Amino acid sequence: MGNYKELIVWQKSVDFVTDIYSCTKNFPKEELYSLTNQIRRSSISISSNIAEGHSRRSQIDYIQFFKNSKRKLCRIRNSINNFQKFKLSKSY
Repeated sequence: MGNYKELIVWQKSVDFVTDIYSCTKNFPKEELYSLTNQIRRSSISISSNIAEGHSRRSQIDYIQFFKNSKRKLCRIRNSINNFQKFKLSKSY
């Protein structure tokens, strides 16, 4: 099946982590250990789930890990929506 690093979706998910870290560096310091941390950890989890799912022998497990990645992406979207709604940062 090859190496997970060859998967375009994994490569894009790693780029996404870089983008998330760049975006969240301007979040208020009081959010560092809550909202910022949650968004960053979720972004890392996406690429981790893709890599782990790729190592599974069962297609059902493989798909489940991709679904987990999608859930993390939804969590990030929700967190960013909350961030925008509560106007925690004027620079975002």
